[in-house]
Amino acid sequence: MDNRNLIDMANRIGDFFESMPDHEEALTGVAEHIRRFWEPRMRRALLATLDEAPDAYDIALSDFVREAIVGHRAQLTPVETSTTA
Repeated sequence: MDNRNLIDMANRIGDFFESMPDHEEALTGVAEHIRRFWEPRMRRALLATLDEAPDAYDIALSDFVREAIVGHRAQLTPVETSTTA
């Protein structure tokens, strides 16, 4: 998983939603978009990057996107599924 690409994509999503007049609605829009359209492994990688090394890449999450992810982390965290039957 290319973390720089994930951060760039998240920031582009944030750029779109940040122009909304309602700040809370915009934050929810970012999180909802990522939840609906990113597969679980992409969301896991983004959350891990935020936890482990948010500034270790050539590009950083915007403050707006970081706020959206932190504020909606529970919805963005993929549900672990059991592979045992």
